[in-house]
Amino acid sequence: MTRQRQDQLLSALLRQDGWVTAASLADQLGVTPRSIRSYVAALNARVPAADAIDSSPAGYRAGAGAREALRRRADESAPRERLHGIIRMLLDQPEGIDVYETADRLHVSDATVESDLSRVRALLEGTELALERERETIRLRGTEVAQRRLLSRLAHDEMDAAAFHPETIRNALAGEVVGSDAVAGFKTALVRELGALGYYVNELAISDVLLHIAIAADRVAAGRPLETDAADARPAEAHGEIVRVGEQISRLAHEHFSVRLGDGDTAHLATLVLTRVVAPGRGTAVDVARSGVAPAVDDAVRTEIARAARDYQVDLDDEAFILRLSLHVQNLLRRAQEQAWTRNPLTRSLKSSYPMIFEVAVSIASGLHDRLDLPVNDDEIAYIAMHIGGRLERSRKAETILSATIVCPGYYELHELLRSSVDRSLGSAIEVTRVVTSVDPDWASFDTDLVLSTIEPAAAGDRFVRVQPFLGEADVERVQQAAARVRRGRRLARLRAELSRYFDASAFLHPLPDAGDEEIIRLLGGMLIANGLIDDDYVDKTIQRERMSSTAFTDALAVPHSLQMTARRTAIAIGVAEGSVAWGDGRVQVVALAAFSESDRAAFQTVFEQLVEVFSERESVQRLVRRATSFEAFLDELVAVIDG
Repeated sequence: MTRQRQDQLLSALLRQDGWVTAASLADQLGVTPRSIRSYVAALNARVPAADAIDSSPAGYRAGAGAREALRRRADESAPRERLHGIIRMLLDQPEGIDVYETADRLHVSDATVESDLSRVRALLEGTELALERERETIRLRGTEVAQRRLLSRLAHDEMDAAAFHPETIRNALAGEVVGSDAVAGFKTALVRELGALGYYVNELAISDVLLHIAIAADRVAAGRPLETDAADARPAEAHGEIVRVGEQISRLAHEHFSVRLGDGDTAHLATLVLTRVVAPGRGTAVDVARSGVAPAVDDAVRTEIARAARDYQVDLDDEAFILRLSLHVQNLLRRAQEQAWTRNPLTRSLKSSYPMIFEVAVSIASGLHDRLDLPVNDDEIAYIAMHIGGRLERSRKAETILSATIVCPGYYELHELLRSSVDRSLGSAIEVTRVVTSVDPDWASFDTDLVLSTIEPAAAGDRFVRVQPFLGEADVERVQQAAARVRRGRRLARLRAELSRYFDASAFLHPLPDAGDEEIIRLLGGMLIANGLIDDDYVDKTIQRERMSSTAFTDALAVPHSLQMTARRTAIAIGVAEGSVAWGDGRVQVVALAAFSESDRAAFQTVFEQLVEVFSERESVQRLVRRATSFEAFLDELVAVIDG
């Protein structure tokens, strides 16, 4: 647990831009400030060359050695390293290993090895593998495919999920065939060749497939190839593309690893690439992708997209988007058959930065689960969210474009040059609707979102920005900052108006008991039930939604809710902790149970997204949590935070 707490501390600091106090970190992790100080010392000891965590009177922040510290294994991980080493010996020696020789080799007692073997047996439960024993000789029995899955499982346990590191793949393998430089070179070449074949490559998921390719090269070099019939599960209509992609993988494996893959390995790895890391880009790839989507999958995806578009009032009607999401779902179903999941290093940031998009993805995933028995976990939901976000990006950008007036007293074509510069540098965020060349304009008459003036404005406010006639980088930055303030002010003004309608003193709880997420949902839900706003069924559905994916959208705030908007009236029950409470795999400080009614669909996005935004600012959250000991104090502090 200590090692896990240390890694949680380091991950929390890596997500922060500035200094964080020990008290704040202690609240996040559910420990004491003294424990935080001991974790910092242990983390810095992992990387003597550079501090993993910097310290100052302002608190702590991630240091130059932070990411390296996450990849380092401390001494306390020796038992796991020994366990993994024994498993690798079993995988590499089909004739078996001798218990006593293994103990001597590892410099441990026979009893320690026997204990490790018991842990190996537990690890093999539910797999197609088993240990066989004949006196002191232990053998691993099972198919080559099952053995490779076990090796992949060990490697995943050692790899840093936040980024692709070729060396971690190399460290996860037992042989000497695959070097980190070779893996990196192979990856670059593979991405290039897949692009030439007409595919978009998902770089976020490619490390998992690279691991399988490296394992295949290692096992083939050791004389353990995959039989041809092991790849028979691939869809027949994609056979031509499997051959094309397989040819490139086979050629690159020979060039970079000096290994010649057989037909079984080539077809298996090509199938992995086609179902995990590529999306159709153009030409033949699109046609193959469309033919590979089962009618039931296509129908389910279209139905759930239409429902989500109606429920959340977003535009998802696009054939290219539907095809790519359908292909993703089809591939996910195939991966589920092999219990092969793909990690998404952006899951946490997507959830905290785009909660509404993530919520739409949860809704679609829930519907697909009911229709297709589609597996649901946060990483796969995040990939669906990325598809949705890509589709919504254009409409979201259009909504955030601000209007602007340029005030530039005329001298030759100066105002025309300035407008051209603004369009060129800021055109994606600002639309110039008026140009005024008078030296004494009527400042009060300007009704645009921003006023960009080359002379000192005779009015004050965030929307008035002084710029130079020849727009420079500093001018562009000031305008962007002003635009961000205007957008944020609008959003928070809407939020303040909505929240005043939905909060109630009778639905406020302080201190929030550290009783677990489901019990807290029942406590807060009970307050709304007592007010006649929801029923027990709504609480049960909120718990079902929570089990699908944690609603802790930031390190401080959880917003549990039902996917169905069946409340009699929209209301929010608030619980504030003294410190923090356990929520799923993490901890939060504030819980806002939101119950929405059908008539308030339009308000859902405003309240949901902006409430998460307010609680994403660590300093504001800490002030609010420390002072909000009553409903009145909570409202006062929340309004103060919203108003800045």
